[in-house]
Amino acid sequence: MSFLVSRAMKDKLAARAVRLCAVGTCSLAVVIMIALAAKSWPLLASVRLPDLVVSDEWRPLAGRFGFRAFIIGTLLVTAGAGAIAVPISVLCALYLAEYCSSRFRAAVAPVMDLMAAIPSVVYGMWGILAVVPAVRFIARLCGSPSSGYSVLAASCVLAVMIIPYMAHLCLELFMGVPRGMIEASLSLGAGRWHTVKHVILRRTLPGIGAAVGLALCRALGETMAVLMVAGNVPMVPASLFDPVYPLPALIANSYGEMMSVRKYEAALMFAALLLLALVLSLSLASRRPFLRIERSVD
Repeated sequence: MSFLVSRAMKDKLAARAVRLCAVGTCSLAVVIMIALAAKSWPLLASVRLPDLVVSDEWRPLAGRFGFRAFIIGTLLVTAGAGAIAVPISVLCALYLAEYCSSRFRAAVAPVMDLMAAIPSVVYGMWGILAVVPAVRFIARLCGSPSSGYSVLAASCVLAVMIIPYMAHLCLELFMGVPRGMIEASLSLGAGRWHTVKHVILRRTLPGIGAAVGLALCRALGETMAVLMVAGNVPMVPASLFDPVYPLPALIANSYGEMMSVRKYEAALMFAALLLLALVLSLSLASRRPFLRIERSVD
């Protein structure tokens, strides 16, 4: 009897410990947001929130903190990376799931995981050496001279960084489609592409959207690689060849400098709060269809 009581006690303690870890992990984002909001309060108390978001005047020495250019820059770079990465990732995952041999898939899948583990500073150096000169050349051909450090360069580097992650998620979705559905479509006379289009893609479409959202969440917060090729000029870009200044680059470049400027630290904390809000919003929006597709596969 004492043995059963002792085991029951251990089970209760283990359950409480696991519950505590789960609650602590889930509440971490809320704690971080509260801390950032508290540090941003000196700025929020003196300037209206709409003025901070709408204004693009960035003059810290004059007490002018407008985040419009940084928000637009962040969204432009992320959207550009998504426009490049989504078709490549989906087609790559379709090829690995339905067209290539199992031996080739077993050889390529670890390479994709390895690419996802490459440090971002390495991608940044590659961007400086290869992407920036290519963008400079393309801009010259288009009659729009540019230094190469631009929205397009940052989007290309960021796209290469998130393609392995997005392709891996899409591959898991495509491999999760029941083989019976695919074989039934083929047995009825449908071609391979017709089956891919009307069976695999239609069934996994919510999951593809979720995978894209999760990959873009990573892109939103990427710092070093984007900082190295974006140009970092606080202005709203008028074209793909203009420099851009995303929020992560602003925080990484400025924190630790000019801390003697009044409200400058609060402004950087507010930039981090904006970035966290963007990432959490996109993450929550993308997780819902992803969970639904997982339940349907199970």
